[in-house]
Amino acid sequence: MDSPPPGAHAAPPRQVILLGSTGSIGTQAADVIRRNPGRFRLTGIAAGGANPGLLASQALEFGVEVVAVANRDAVADVGEALAARAPAAGGRRKLPDLLAGQEGIAELAGRQCDVVLNAVTGAVGLAATLAALDAGRVLALANKESLIMGGPLVARRAAPGQIVPVDSEHSAIAQCLRGGRSAEVRKLVITASGGPFLHRSRSEMAGATPEQALAHPTWNMGPVITINSATLVNKGLEVIEAHLLFGVGFDQIEVVVHRQSVIHSMVEFADGSTLAQASPPDMRIPIALALGWPDRVPDAAPAVDWTTAHTWTFEPLDEDAFPAVPLAKEVGSAGGTMPAVYNAANEACVAAFMAGRIPFARIVDTVAQVVSEHHDPAGTAVELADVLAADAWARNRARELSGAGEGTTAA
Repeated sequence: MDSPPPGAHAAPPRQVILLGSTGSIGTQAADVIRRNPGRFRLTGIAAGGANPGLLASQALEFGVEVVAVANRDAVADVGEALAARAPAAGGRRKLPDLLAGQEGIAELAGRQCDVVLNAVTGAVGLAATLAALDAGRVLALANKESLIMGGPLVARRAAPGQIVPVDSEHSAIAQCLRGGRSAEVRKLVITASGGPFLHRSRSEMAGATPEQALAHPTWNMGPVITINSATLVNKGLEVIEAHLLFGVGFDQIEVVVHRQSVIHSMVEFADGSTLAQASPPDMRIPIALALGWPDRVPDAAPAVDWTTAHTWTFEPLDEDAFPAVPLAKEVGSAGGTMPAVYNAANEACVAAFMAGRIPFARIVDTVAQVVSEHHDPAGTAVELADVLAADAWARNRARELSGAGEGTTAA
């Protein structure tokens, strides 16, 4: 890297607000920030509140000004954990302010900073995504659900380049797109590990247990995302996200199984050339790039070791065994609130599967039934109320079909 010219001053650290700080993406983002104190400064964090000790430790380590806790019942526990850990952390003169509830997370997302990293899991991240966009912040987006369910609503509020993807697949596509003009793009190729049930038929997966579905072959992720990877709903969501992020038609987006998870995605250009982005399966690389975009952060994670032999394989996706991807293309093409229904029904079905109420094979089948029953009165003129109504209806209908009843709370 070139040295700065004489008399030049280093840029001040980028101020970062981290939503979902105690989850898998959040803790890895904290590691990137911890190792680059001259480049990033964490000013606010948010989490659900299930791990008050970790949330308090993060707040004190990074000296954040605000902590938001989604679960109001956990706010007192977080406050107690902060008070208990403060002396060991050096006795900061002032503990961070505490915000409560989903509205507290949305308020934090709109506060002054340079980058908001939204790593909240599930549909609850939508309000924070909209708040960050409305405030004009750069949005490093790991919460794909908010983009998918918000669809045109989110797209209308985002300025060009305001959303930077954190998903490894979309980060890879964004990097590969630097190699050509948009008019030269023929196809986006999204890679999938295939999850724990690759090469199994639908009948062979029918009796899969949660423990088996959570045994992902290459990535260490949260339980919802891991189950989504087993059904390949996660890949379906990524197809819709790629369409929204890059403006490429669904007929130009292909999913290919790449078991080793080293090629994170590819872009095929009009002349027959294909660019691929390769790195070991370590989320710190796309996280660091999103925080520093468009610049790279040196040594974010180890690179591929080219002194050893590698074998990388690619094969077409078995859409009969994993119908979640073609279903996602259907709902994505329909647009409106259909993607919100797909996402919400899936979240309810994953909760039902984890609770033992439905078998594994019924997750996508139930999602497909809920999607088929949905009538979208909003069409393309989607507003927030339409999205929230479709989301609530889909959850309730999925719970009814999974035997949970309308009043059950999703995990």
